[in-house]
Amino acid sequence: MTRKSSSTGAKAPSQRMLRIGELVRHKLSELLARGEIHDDVLASHVITIPEVRLTPDLKLATVYVMPLGGSDVKPVIEALTRNKKYIRAEVAHTLNLRYAPDLRFREDETFEEATRIDRLLDSDRVRQDTQKK
Repeated sequence: MTRKSSSTGAKAPSQRMLRIGELVRHKLSELLARGEIHDDVLASHVITIPEVRLTPDLKLATVYVMPLGGSDVKPVIEALTRNKKYIRAEVAHTLNLRYAPDLRFREDETFEEATRIDRLLDSDRVRQDTQKK
């Protein structure tokens, strides 16, 4: 879930980007856990926010979300997007920044990728390769 190293051309996130991303993630998690976002879709799901990535200018935050069980991702993202103005205001109140970052919500695909890798490692072909001496 980290960015590519600078040797591939992509620049690693700064400490400030990481710190503010974590603050945004904690605030969003708190809002969702306390039920402070009044939306039926959000109230009916347990939502995990594994990561928030910010742009270097701190003006855009990409929030990766995953409902428990991995179902109803699209309705959850739509509900979060509908309530973006309220969420952004709450985040701005928490952070002492000149500008609150604009929020965009995306499906977190890291769980799916981890499952795919586990299946690959557990396949007969890989097991056969690891048992050869």
